Amino acid sequence: MRGGWARNNPIMSGSDIAPFVPWVGGALSFLCLLGSLRANRRRRLVDDLPTSKTTGVFIGLVELKGTAEAEQPLASFLAATDCVHYAWSVDEHWSRTVIESYTDAQGKSQTRTRHESGWATVASGGDSTPFYLQDDCGVVLIHPNDAKIEPQSVFDKTCTPLDALYYGKGPAIAVPNSDHRRRFSETAISQHAPIFVVGRARERSDIVAAEIAADPAAPMFLISTRSEKEVSAGFGWGIWGWGIFGFLLALGSAAVVAEGELLNIAPESRWLCYLVAALIYFAAVGLGWVWMVYNSVISLRNRVRQGWSQVEVQLKRRHDLIPALVNVVTGLRNHERAVQTELAALRAQMTATPPGVAGPDYQACTRTAVILAERYPELTAQESFLSLQKSLVDTEQRIALARGYFNEIATHFNTRLEVVPDRFVAALAGMRAETLMAANDFERAPVTVSFN
Repeated sequence: MRGGWARNNPIMSGSDIAPFVPWVGGALSFLCLLGSLRANRRRRLVDDLPTSKTTGVFIGLVELKGTAEAEQPLASFLAATDCVHYAWSVDEHWSRTVIESYTDAQGKSQTRTRHESGWATVASGGDSTPFYLQDDCGVVLIHPNDAKIEPQSVFDKTCTPLDALYYGKGPAIAVPNSDHRRRFSETAISQHAPIFVVGRARERSDIVAAEIAADPAAPMFLISTRSEKEVSAGFGWGIWGWGIFGFLLALGSAAVVAEGELLNIAPESRWLCYLVAALIYFAAVGLGWVWMVYNSVISLRNRVRQGWSQVEVQLKRRHDLIPALVNVVTGLRNHERAVQTELAALRAQMTATPPGVAGPDYQACTRTAVILAERYPELTAQESFLSLQKSLVDTEQRIALARGYFNEIATHFNTRLEVVPDRFVAALAGMRAETLMAANDFERAPVTVSFN
C-alpha cells in the first residue's frame, strides 16, 4: 500500500474507521466463541459415545477401535506400502526477486527489492478402498468415502534432479522460477494399522451385520490413526485456542473504546470498559456452554429412543415370520400342543415392554426352533424349513444387536445424568435415567473374513 494513501483519502481516514473497529472486533470475538463451542460439541460427541465391540454395532452413531484390514490392500504411490487409504503430493520450490515502486510518506517515488519464495504443488493423488475394522470380537465393514481421514505419514523426502525420484514420480515440466528442488510426501492408513472410527452404522444388504458409511445426517464421520484420547485432546486445543483468541479480541475492542475518542472516557474509568467486555464475553461463554450441554444430552436421549425403536422393529419382523413356521410344521405333521403354545406365545410378541415398565418380557425363539428340529428330524430335510430357520436365527441376531446398542447408549446417557455439572442442565428438561434391557438365549454368529 502506498504511504500516505489513507491520509490523503478522507473516506478511509482513521476517524472514520475507528467507530467500526469495536463492532468488527466484537463480531470476530463472537465467531471465535462459536468456533470454541463447536470444538467442545465435537469433543463431547467423541467422549459421549461408548466404544462398541464389532459384535455390538447396530444402526446408529457408533465409536469403534481396532485395526484396518483389507483382503486386497492398495499399494501407496510413493512408499509402496500396503494400505487401505493413501494420499500423496509433489511440491516444487521456487524463488524470485521483485523490484517494485512505491511512494513514501513525503510523496516521493522510491524503489525497493523484495525476495519471494514458496512451494507449489505440481502433482498429487490418492485412493481409498472399503476395508474392515477388526477387533478381538470380529470385523465391521468401513466405506471410507466422504470421511474425514487422519492418516499417518509414510513418506517424506526432498531431492534434486540428481535423484531418480525427482522425475520418476514427478512431472517433467518445472514451475516458473523453480529452484529445482522437490518435496515428495505421502500419508496413509497402512494395513493392520490401529484406527479409531466414529460414524453412523447401517445394516449390510448381503449378510446380517453392520457397516459404517457416510451419512449426510451424521454429525461426524471420522477415520483416524490417532487414539480416542488424542482426538479428544485435539478438540480440546481448539476449545482453548478459539476461546482465548476470542477473549483477546473482546479486550482489544474494549481498548479501542477506552483509549480512543469515541466516548471520551476519563482515564480513571477506562478499566470499566475492560471489565464490561470481559463480563459480556464470559456471560456469552456460560450461555453457550449451557446451550451446548443441553443439546448434547438431548442428542443422547434421542439415540436411546432410536435404539429402543430398533428393538421393536426387529420384534415386529420376527412376529411376521412366526406364521410361516406354523404353516411349515402344520403341513408336515400334527404337532403337539406344547409346540403350538410356544409358537403362539412367540407370535404374540409383536412389541416389547420397555425396561422398567410392568409387563411380560419377550423370549428368544432360537431355542424353540432347535426343539422343533430335534422333535421332528424329518423337518430338517425340508428346504423351506431350513430357509425359515435361518431367517429366524438371523432375526435373533438382529434383536441381539439392537439390544446391545440400546444398552450401550442408555448406560452412557445414565452416566451423563449423574455427573456434575451435566446433571444440573439435564434437570432443566426433567430427564430420567433409562432402565437397561435384559433377555435370555441370544446368540450372535461371528462374521468371518479371511485376510491374506
